[in-house]
Amino acid sequence: MASTDLRPRPGAHELAGLDALDTHQTARVPLRRVLLGKALPPLVAVLLVLTVWQALTLARVTDDYMLPPPAAVWDSLVDLWLRGTLLDVVWTSVWRGLSGFLLALAIGTPLGLLVSRVRTVRAAIGPVLSGLQSLPSVAWVPPAVLWLGLDNSMMYAVILLGATPSIANGLVSGIDQVPPLYLRAGRSLGATGLRGARHIVMPAAFPGYLAGLKQGWAFSWRSLMAAEIIASSPDLGLGLGQLLESGRETSDMARIFLAIGLILLVGIAVDLLVFSPVERRMLRRRGLLTPPPTASGRGRRAAGASRRGHRR
Repeated sequence: MASTDLRPRPGAHELAGLDALDTHQTARVPLRRVLLGKALPPLVAVLLVLTVWQALTLARVTDDYMLPPPAAVWDSLVDLWLRGTLLDVVWTSVWRGLSGFLLALAIGTPLGLLVSRVRTVRAAIGPVLSGLQSLPSVAWVPPAVLWLGLDNSMMYAVILLGATPSIANGLVSGIDQVPPLYLRAGRSLGATGLRGARHIVMPAAFPGYLAGLKQGWAFSWRSLMAAEIIASSPDLGLGLGQLLESGRETSDMARIFLAIGLILLVGIAVDLLVFSPVERRMLRRRGLLTPPPTASGRGRRAAGASRRGHRR
């Protein structure tokens, strides 16, 4: 009579060898764990800064004019909120910054592709882009005011001149680091021209391109703040830069600290909400950000190892 082998065989839930090492059981991370890991450390850091700040004001290390207490900054924030101008001030600057960044993205991306793929263009424009990237954005404010006047077009021009070189140079740097094997494989499969740029060059160069985008956003935000501080006009509306400048004109240090805090908060929020998720997804898809194995995954692997030991 034929014997029946009842021993379990490796299946979808039991991998052996290197496959078991490379396979990670993923599960939804609880919301409490996400909050503790992501939100708690920044909150602790902010509380520590506020504590030190309050201690310095209580110790009277300097006059309140030079270092106002946190309560004075909070009162300035509440005052803007009650007036109904706080959200308008923040949104005016955020809209200008994001709009200018998107324009710089639309110009800097094809410019970076052109510079990286055409040698004559790279020899002619490459050094200029590097020089423009090192030029302080505030230097573009006076000529932009004279060329375009005190309106939003001047703001966008300053943002473009500050952010476009960073985006283009980031893409050029990413393309320079693409292995030549990828390009040859793409050509052998018929991916040439725009098709090769879309399916081969851009995905392979995405880490450098993303770094250029983050730097481009930083330059966009800094350029906008410089333009808003220098070029003040009722026709431009009230942004965060104008809020900072109005605090200087009225010697209101609490308003100055409030404007600095709001500028910093917007920069952090854009990085956490836009760039950090894209960067984590990119690292995860490339196998560079591996989640730790869950308890259930460890249990299944331990059970598999035990069954393999019994078979031996």
